[in-house]
Amino acid sequence: MIKIRLSRYGIKKKPFYHITVADSRRFRNAKFIEKIGYYNPLLKKNISNNFFIKKKNFYFWIKNGAKISKRVKFLVKKFNKVI
Repeated sequence: MIKIRLSRYGIKKKPFYHITVADSRRFRNAKFIEKIGYYNPLLKKNISNNFFIKKKNFYFWIKNGAKISKRVKFLVKKFNKVI
């Protein structure tokens, strides 16, 4: 099954997340199909730069049957970017 989920990068206590399309059987930071956005929780000054997602690619993968993780769905609704 294909999932749209977060992959954690950055250093200890300073996370940075890539929003990726990956096979659900793979590990969190393992090989992925496509990188479609990012989320940086540490940017407090400019909230509009905290979250970015490519709309075309997001909708393409949803139409092709990709499932969205709970956290990505929450972030998309919170930042009012796509859904």
